[in-house]
Amino acid sequence: MENKTTTSKTIIINYGLILGGISIFISLIQYAVGDHLEQKKIYGIISFLLIIVAIILAVKNFKKNNEGYLSFGEAVKIGVGLCVVSSIIIITYNLIFMNFIEPDFMNQLLAKQEEMMFNNGMNEEQIKAAMAMAQKFKGPFISSAFGIIMSAFVGFVISAITGAILKNSREE
Repeated sequence: MENKTTTSKTIIINYGLILGGISIFISLIQYAVGDHLEQKKIYGIISFLLIIVAIILAVKNFKKNNEGYLSFGEAVKIGVGLCVVSSIIIITYNLIFMNFIEPDFMNQLLAKQEEMMFNNGMNEEQIKAAMAMAQKFKGPFISSAFGIIMSAFVGFVISAITGAILKNSREE
């Protein structure tokens, strides 16, 4: 029937590992230069562009290795899958970072956010309410689940666009 030399699972794992590894490298650079508490736009832009590039390369690689055929569903599966694999790797790194490398990271981050809110003109009641809300999302389970869900959503959107552009279905 179909002679697939490269399965979508192989592509998902390989590109997910690459994207996760590059993301960890970027986080280590941020930590080394002292930007790990800052929310600089450049790191977000770089990360988003890396996700786009990883999905496009993964989908193109799958299509190339499958005789030029690619269904929309395969493209979405690859994009969502590699983003989930990548997010699991990043979450694992973040847990190691917050528990062993920089155990006081969350407290430092919350203090930095509180300072930013004060500098933006928020009053003490607003800051306390915002910080109480932030404390609810401080736990590793909630933040991990949210990270995986957001990563899957971003992967879905990007891979849906990529799949719509690159799809080439087999004639039945």
